[in-house]
Amino acid sequence: MHVVCPGSFDPVTFGHLDIFTRAAATWDQVTVLVTYNPNKRGLFTAEERVDLIRRSLESLPNAPQNVTVDTWDRLLVDYLTENNIKAMVKGLRSSLDYEYELPMAQMNQRLSGAETYFLLTSPEYGYVSSTLCKEVAKYGGDVTGLLPGPVVEAVQRKYAA
Repeated sequence: MHVVCPGSFDPVTFGHLDIFTRAAATWDQVTVLVTYNPNKRGLFTAEERVDLIRRSLESLPNAPQNVTVDTWDRLLVDYLTENNIKAMVKGLRSSLDYEYELPMAQMNQRLSGAETYFLLTSPEYGYVSSTLCKEVAKYGGDVTGLLPGPVVEAVQRKYAA
């Protein structure tokens, strides 16, 4: 089965990579789909995020071979329909994530019939969010160990400018 892991991934974290690799071990094909959230102002362009995700996946010791990265700027259900994909995978860090994701999963299911599978974030990444990492980096904090190497360098370059 082919699944999509949608999100803004601005930037991708080790928590995201954990979800991608665990999804890749469970499903035949995984597409990491960089989507646009009009409620968020991005640090990176969609193209930069795609590149950072690809480079981060390649930097893993056992990089999954069944993961691709794509981008989309319309309704997620349209991507699923156009690509004949019947399921998506989302990572959950806490009950707050669940409260946010549940209505979206139900709407996506109603509009497209697609199922949403939730993977619980591994405990070591339960507190890691892109937003928090950006805030730490913005004020000069060290995000090593929270973000993959290529992403740490890119974030530091953005905030140095």
